[in-house]
Amino acid sequence: MAGSSAEHAPDYRSVLSISDEAARVRALNEHLSTRSYVQGFSLSQADVDAFRQLSGPPADAQLFHVARWFRHVAAILGSPRTPAPPCGLQASRGRRTQPPWSPPAGSEPCQLRLYNSLTRRKDVFVPQDGRRVTWYCCGPTVYDASHMGHARSYISFDILRRVLRDYFKFDVFYCMNITDIDDKIIKRARQNYLFEQYREKQPQAVQLLEDVHAALQPFSAKLRETSDPDKRQMLERLERAVRLAAEALEEPARRGLEGEELDGRVQVLLEEAKDLLSDWLDSMHGSEVSDNSIFSKLPKFWEAEFHKDMEALNVLPPDVLTRVSEYVPEIVDFVRKIVDNGYGYVSNGSVYFDTVKFANSEGHCYGKLVPEAVGDQKALQEGEGDLSVSAERLSEKRSPSDFALWKASKPGEPSWPCPWGKGRPGWHIECSAMAGTLLGASMDLHGGGFDLRFPHHDNELAQSEAYFENDCWVRYFLHTGHLTIAGCKMSKSLKNFITIKDALKKHSARQLRLAFLMHSWKDALDYSANSMESALQFEKLLNEFFLNVKDLLRAPVEVAGQFEKWEDKETELNKSFYDKKAAVHEALCDNVDTRTVLEEMRALVGQCNHYMAARKAARRRPNRALLESVARYLTHMLKIFGAIEEESSLGFPVGGPGTSLNLEPTVMPYLQVLSEFREGVRRVAREHRVPEVLQLSDALRDDILPELGVRFEDHEGLPTVVKLVDRDTLLREREEKKRAEEEKRRKKEEAARKRQEQEAARLAKMKVPPSEMFLSESDKYSKFDENGLPTHDTEGKELSKGQAKKLKKLFEAQEKLHQEYLQLVQNGSIP
Repeated sequence: MAGSSAEHAPDYRSVLSISDEAARVRALNEHLSTRSYVQGFSLSQADVDAFRQLSGPPADAQLFHVARWFRHVAAILGSPRTPAPPCGLQASRGRRTQPPWSPPAGSEPCQLRLYNSLTRRKDVFVPQDGRRVTWYCCGPTVYDASHMGHARSYISFDILRRVLRDYFKFDVFYCMNITDIDDKIIKRARQNYLFEQYREKQPQAVQLLEDVHAALQPFSAKLRETSDPDKRQMLERLERAVRLAAEALEEPARRGLEGEELDGRVQVLLEEAKDLLSDWLDSMHGSEVSDNSIFSKLPKFWEAEFHKDMEALNVLPPDVLTRVSEYVPEIVDFVRKIVDNGYGYVSNGSVYFDTVKFANSEGHCYGKLVPEAVGDQKALQEGEGDLSVSAERLSEKRSPSDFALWKASKPGEPSWPCPWGKGRPGWHIECSAMAGTLLGASMDLHGGGFDLRFPHHDNELAQSEAYFENDCWVRYFLHTGHLTIAGCKMSKSLKNFITIKDALKKHSARQLRLAFLMHSWKDALDYSANSMESALQFEKLLNEFFLNVKDLLRAPVEVAGQFEKWEDKETELNKSFYDKKAAVHEALCDNVDTRTVLEEMRALVGQCNHYMAARKAARRRPNRALLESVARYLTHMLKIFGAIEEESSLGFPVGGPGTSLNLEPTVMPYLQVLSEFREGVRRVAREHRVPEVLQLSDALRDDILPELGVRFEDHEGLPTVVKLVDRDTLLREREEKKRAEEEKRRKKEEAARKRQEQEAARLAKMKVPPSEMFLSESDKYSKFDENGLPTHDTEGKELSKGQAKKLKKLFEAQEKLHQEYLQLVQNGSIP
């Protein structure tokens, strides 16, 4: 605010000293009448002081100098005494101001909830450290091929991990273990080693038969003791196969035959009796196996196979992988501290966890996940392992519910030095020690299969909280549901044991993942022909939508032409699009409900297809920008779920996973030229009526291009649609089309044959004169009148009036029919 010059400053002191306001205003007006209002007028502090004395401009028109001065000052400083005028045009009294702004109320944001096995409800997911999430997942025990039960857990956790990372934008640190020291591994490795040694000795037929019969005795005893029907069925099948192979060898061996036939039968018996002989050899010589390398070779092989299977399923590798064999020193330290904290005890070289003392300690609870299973001795013994449930081992415990933290190694088992003598880790302790080392005293998420809840995970919780002396080792426990095969538990005895490699021979990794996405990750999943058919149909629906949108986007258009006016149909589809996105978000917040998400995606594609069909019927192109937005959103969601393996901006990649070449943009220009050339050739062929050229054009479409993974779709009055599709899919479609055409042809021929038979039967009936039509029915009638109408039944009784009337109507109808026949003969229509 610049001060005015002294020559322009009125004598405000005399004005402000006047007590009467009206007189003061008149005096002020007189002083102001001498003020200059030329450009450059500036405001002095005296002006401001005088301005503060007035409540508003004077109403008297004669005092216009004061009124003019007041508005000038108010325009610069604003009026401190009067409220802001309402919005809108006002008279020239005061300055217009912006109206107050009210922020939108908004809606409560949807929160991610996860089903927590610790509470058995969906809890709001709150990581302990901002957006960072620590997650430990129980990995496989690597002693055999990975099967679909493994796929159930690891695909499901992969989906959850991707959603948390890529959709909810958490910073996920994912840790998984490999169990490479375990009773199953020890026994299998030992048996494999002993059997290979036995095979290398090349036992003669007589010796092999003797050993097989010796091995059958304990096996048959085991079979008699087996109560589980599925396991018993498997053992019976094995025993039957061994006995048949032995019988096939006994006769030539008795006769002293030699040569290829005998050697072949020896090899057959060796293969059939492998499991039986391995168990028998282990029972006799297992304690002699002492080299630790023997026990590491087997898990190394199957771990490598497991990683190959996970890569084939497009399961992301963990951020860190821990192997039990590499963490033995940490496990020893972990066990030592549990003992020092008073929750473990040493017994005969082994260390056990004192479940009773832990459960009775303040701030601790044993059996958090499945309290109703505490004391289940069958489950506890399965958790201890086959080599650890002898009467001697069980007697070392203070309580039957106690479990091994460290096991004293017996002859024939791998061992590591420790304060309690040579031994090996217990099953449960490995996860606690490895997860504790990497993730600390409390992790956000812990995952595993449903069957691991008790005793494995309950024991993990107990020993970890005994080590850290806390009650929060895991905040959220996630357990994937069981997998069944066509409604039955997967079992070798039922011959429904499906390895991941076998499953991938029938279906792609994407199709398997879509089948899993169609079910809740925490519920049982049935792997069957029906569930896979649903996944195949869903994949086909989305793929056809993507291909149609790609074809639409390939059509040349000017830059400005990409943006078309929206009509009601576009506005309606766009609203539905945003409604579906909101529904997808809500479903993902609700325990990552992918089943609902896929249903919303299916509905959205259906609405888009309906919109495109309506525009096509009206001979108008659909709105490309809107459909592209929908297609890119669906692509984005499928990428988040891991159902699109390659880099693809829109739709499923062409060529399958691992294809380095981006096939579509490379070949599509050439296919487009071919399509346009073919259109021109067809047009000329139709104009000049050259059917042979049209047939060649159809052969290119139906026979040649599908072999290259290319589909041409002809639409009357519209350009040919060009689509790149998986070759095998196209070949299946072609075969299905041929079958459908063949079925249609067969039905057509059958219908024609039936029409011919009906026509022949009608003609034969027409030939019969009405006078003869009843004469052949001697089993019904015995007498007839002069016209051939029946009068009496077979018993000689006269027909009733009703019967006679009915027969007369039939007679008259035949009379008309026969007359029609005679007319056709006369006209020459019938030879």
